[in-house]
Amino acid sequence: MTQTRAPASRPVVSASGYELGPLPPAEIERLAQKLTPEERHILLDHGTERPFCGALLDNHGTGVYVCRLCGLPLFQSGGKFDSGTGWPSFYQPVDKDHILEIDDRSHGMVRTEIRCARCESHLGHVFPDGPPPTGLRYCMNSTAMEFQKEG
Repeated sequence: MTQTRAPASRPVVSASGYELGPLPPAEIERLAQKLTPEERHILLDHGTERPFCGALLDNHGTGVYVCRLCGLPLFQSGGKFDSGTGWPSFYQPVDKDHILEIDDRSHGMVRTEIRCARCESHLGHVFPDGPPPTGLRYCMNSTAMEFQKEG
């Protein structure tokens, strides 16, 4: 996989007020202790869950989706849509600074991998075939996120 890192000048605190790290390896390992083997495979080894089986695919609650490893807010429920692909899909992140975009040339394809900006956990991929207003489809692994109900 070819990787293109975010610029070294990326903010330490996002526009929405969250610390972005990066987290030290020891802290990532401490946080990873709570992960199941499947969660660890997806978040840390860049795996992918099977389509149409993720726990958050059919979630229609109001709230925010956060990184399962470090808790950084990633997507609001209002930006979620049914893409028909079998993975939870969103048209925009909570804050663009919360997402790292990485060139992914694995599996004979050219894609953009999405990682958490704070802990660099693998979340999914983004594609240019989403709905307005952004035209983007952030195709995420349910296992990479936790849903926090509003209130």
